Amino acid sequence: MIKPRTPPGIMELLPRDQIAFQRMLDTIRRNYERFGFLPVETPVFELSEVLLTKTGGETERQVYFVQSTGALEKGGEGLPELAMRFDLTVPLARYVAEHEHDLAFPFRRYQIQRVYRGERAQRGRFREFYQCDIDVIGKDALSVRYDAEMPAVIHSVFSELGIGPFTIQLNNRKLLRGFFEGLGIADGEQQALVLREIDKLDKRGAEAVRATLTGEAFGLAEAVADRIMGFVQTRSRSHADALAQLDALGDANATLAQGVAELREVIELLRGYGVPEKNYAINFSIARGLDYYTGTVYETQLDDYPQIGSVCSGGRYENLASSYTKSKLPGVGISIGATRLFFQLREAGILSTAESSVDVLVGLMDETRLGDSLEIARGLRAAGIHTEVQLEVRKLQKQFQYADKAGIRFMVMYGEDEASRGVVKVKNLRSQDQFEVPKAELAAQLKVEIEQQRALQGR
Repeated sequence: MIKPRTPPGIMELLPRDQIAFQRMLDTIRRNYERFGFLPVETPVFELSEVLLTKTGGETERQVYFVQSTGALEKGGEGLPELAMRFDLTVPLARYVAEHEHDLAFPFRRYQIQRVYRGERAQRGRFREFYQCDIDVIGKDALSVRYDAEMPAVIHSVFSELGIGPFTIQLNNRKLLRGFFEGLGIADGEQQALVLREIDKLDKRGAEAVRATLTGEAFGLAEAVADRIMGFVQTRSRSHADALAQLDALGDANATLAQGVAELREVIELLRGYGVPEKNYAINFSIARGLDYYTGTVYETQLDDYPQIGSVCSGGRYENLASSYTKSKLPGVGISIGATRLFFQLREAGILSTAESSVDVLVGLMDETRLGDSLEIARGLRAAGIHTEVQLEVRKLQKQFQYADKAGIRFMVMYGEDEASRGVVKVKNLRSQDQFEVPKAELAAQLKVEIEQQRALQGR
């Protein structure tokens, strides 16, 4: 007999945890749609030549390839024809290039789907996980005003999730590159290496990053490394402080001046978008490790749980689909790694197991009452109440135990005594309160009870 087990790196949930996870996805989706983003889905697998166009190194070593049994029998050389998507950005690039003439630009899409990576199996690292992305894609050009919209969406999502105070940290890659130019680090490749290193500041610590910059691989002078370390540890404490920090940078070169101007415009627009200043700050260490980011970059942290790291990140890029079309398609986007976020919130005790999505269990007192139970359930469902019927006669205590274990809050009982008086008995399995209500008023009364419970739970 084969032992049943889940492959490593997969989050598989019991129903009540799955309900909590689904509600988190629903909250993210609802807020994306509030801001006018349109849904898109792409296939789980793409043609290998399309998916691997811009990858290499670590990413390519994590790709899962797809091969049919027929193709395996035929053999053949080279990579398999199909590969599973490792993010939602490359499929978006292919999608926009393929449907370019059918889309309205700027194209605003959201996408909530699973992606796959051959990560080394360890706690909190997943091989299959949900990403929740939004992007705005322009044609030829895209105003930096859209960069300011991303923090507004982030604020909306995490405010409704209700998982505690958070800070959206902002920076601009042009600002960083301009600062490096002023230190004599003008080579693009060397700048990219330094950017990747300072992006590790929160993970490795200042001393480790400084040692790397002055070590053999980089060979920067001590004085240059000191200036970099002082610069990237800059954080703002308020809206006014953020603008003052940007003013202090000056305009030593064109790249720095452009980065400062773009980040200033984003910061100033955040008030118009209604983002409270307590929820955003400039952080000059935020670089994002991916080289395709060219301007504004974002990372979001939960203030009370810094060990969780970034819970939402993204940024601006200049040309999304250059490998698939001659059109210039600049864009800006963010991504929430929902599986990792849910796992870490649950581990930290911030999220708890949800109640069932079933509101009511209609009990079965004896065989002669099955028709009555089905009739009651029909009425409740017609009123929008999620209802399950006990279809086999069991001891009443067993029915209570089943409903309680399944997370169902209310149980309805309609036996001979209740039928003779034209009432229905309702038990709240959480509070253990029990009351009777006229049968004709059951749906209306239960709707009030359910809404009260939801209000108390904040959803």
